[in-house]
Amino acid sequence: MGTALVYHEDMTATRLLWDDPECEIERPERLTAALDRLRQRGLEQRCLRLSAREASKEELGLVHSPEYVSLVRKTQVLGEEELQALSGQFDAIYFHPSTFHCARLAAGAGLQLVDAVLTGAVQNGLALVRPPGHHSQRAAANGFCVFNNVAIAAAHAKQKHGLHRILIVDWDVHHGQGIQYLFEDDPSSGCSLGCPARSGWETLTTWLPSCTCCSHWPLSLTLSWCWSQQDLTQPSGTLRGKCRPRQSASPTSHICCRCWPAAGSAPCWSALESIQSARAAQAPYWKSLQLQDVTPVPTSPSTHSPEGRPPPLLPGGPMCKAAAPAPAPSSLLDQLCLCPAPSVRTTVALTAPDITLVLPPDVIQQEGSALREETEAWARPHESLAREEALTALGKLLYLLDGMLDGQVNSGIAATPASAAAATLDVAIQRGLSHGAQRLLCVALGQLDRPPDLAHDGRTLWLNIGGKEAAALSMFHVATPLPVMTGGFLSCILGLVLPLAYGFQPDLVLVALGPGHGLQGPHAALLAAMLRGLAGGRVLALLEEDSTPQLAGILARVLRGEAPPSLGPSSVASPEDVQALMYLRGQLEPQWKMLQCRPHLVV
Repeated sequence: MGTALVYHEDMTATRLLWDDPECEIERPERLTAALDRLRQRGLEQRCLRLSAREASKEELGLVHSPEYVSLVRKTQVLGEEELQALSGQFDAIYFHPSTFHCARLAAGAGLQLVDAVLTGAVQNGLALVRPPGHHSQRAAANGFCVFNNVAIAAAHAKQKHGLHRILIVDWDVHHGQGIQYLFEDDPSSGCSLGCPARSGWETLTTWLPSCTCCSHWPLSLTLSWCWSQQDLTQPSGTLRGKCRPRQSASPTSHICCRCWPAAGSAPCWSALESIQSARAAQAPYWKSLQLQDVTPVPTSPSTHSPEGRPPPLLPGGPMCKAAAPAPAPSSLLDQLCLCPAPSVRTTVALTAPDITLVLPPDVIQQEGSALREETEAWARPHESLAREEALTALGKLLYLLDGMLDGQVNSGIAATPASAAAATLDVAIQRGLSHGAQRLLCVALGQLDRPPDLAHDGRTLWLNIGGKEAAALSMFHVATPLPVMTGGFLSCILGLVLPLAYGFQPDLVLVALGPGHGLQGPHAALLAAMLRGLAGGRVLALLEEDSTPQLAGILARVLRGEAPPSLGPSSVASPEDVQALMYLRGQLEPQWKMLQCRPHLVV
């Protein structure tokens, strides 16, 4: 299964026929520019192209009144003056003779995509549509939106496919009130971040798309709506955000904060204030929020400690240079290495083929190995690599790692004898740093210590999950015990691993499952899946040779893009897990800007 792309060129037909500064930003170029970018990056040809169809009268009627659908249909025969007069009856909307056709295509594109995903034809997909839909209500157009495309798709998924729980993630600078009004009395569809209020389901639009609530709200389908206006300012090359005045955070009100953080910078404090207020309001309704610190975020944060002194620096802190101003969005896109994709996406390098290992058809088992002399040279400093089986495994790992660094392979899995796991990981780090990786993230699970000869130059971030105690030996050397419960494991990933990883911005990620790592397959898969967003997906997983074939198979499927398996029933984060996470965040916060916000604690 791959990714679908649904589009129809007729959706560019509708356009503004008169002068209206408020509506002129909704233009055909908004759609064609997105498609052009996909083509430039080589993404369109990697998708299954589907031509959008028109939604039927009955499908539009899933969320809209017959009278409203009939009103929009009549715009096909109206003149310009009549269209302008009708448009004036609604807020920020314009009609065109092609509006009805285009709006039916936009709604139909979402329906096609839902059907394709839920019948197994594709794994996921993207529909490029206009006019947009999330402001549209049962009997009213609003905010450039005619028919509520995502709401129709959700209702269709429930009616035709029998789904019971649907998460709608609404990413925009404005509150998608249309979706909220249509589903606020329906407990099966959560709007945006899926946050419940006293009467129905409320919408929160926040700066960071993280939802610990949803980790324990079993989903049948996720629908996402994204659209942003070009209202960003870029003084001195830094991308800044505009924020609306903060509104009440009661469970029956909505918070809209349009904040776009600069790459590598600290989160916008007004956004954090809104997020924290939302958490406080929603905590009574979600167990996953009830262990969080919901005290207000200071509106004027100080860079000094309460005593007036600068916060203490951890060892290694001064070596972290200040981040340069972030480039404009177009520059960031130009730096992405999205095209062409490696001819081989994921490779598994095992010392001996395992007939019980079941891999997806496009994941290959590597046959090659590094030159014997080169392998021996790398192994020479390590006594545990002297044995033939360890040397063979190291040669395969070096060959795989070179393929990743050269762009021939995107991700991979390598195996090593348990007795040589630490030494093999050391060689992998040194090889990566000496062959093109500028910043390397190593997430070591189990009994794996940081190599003693690894330079403290800020090029390697070492995170050990499975240490005896929580310790921040430097800003680039962090250890924490393995959480004993699923809730603690999720909190560790969301509240520590990902903020550090994205703050560090590596170009190579190593995940090592060493002796006594204690992770079940779904947990390891979730960790690998979340780390795929880093380094352009260049993730190398190192396993022990005696790991189960099922673990290697699960990781291979996740690294090639499949969703990780379910973690099973939710569980409470233990007090020890919470204490370790809070301690480490407190120690590391002065040095890592991505930690300068409230943690995610999952129960």
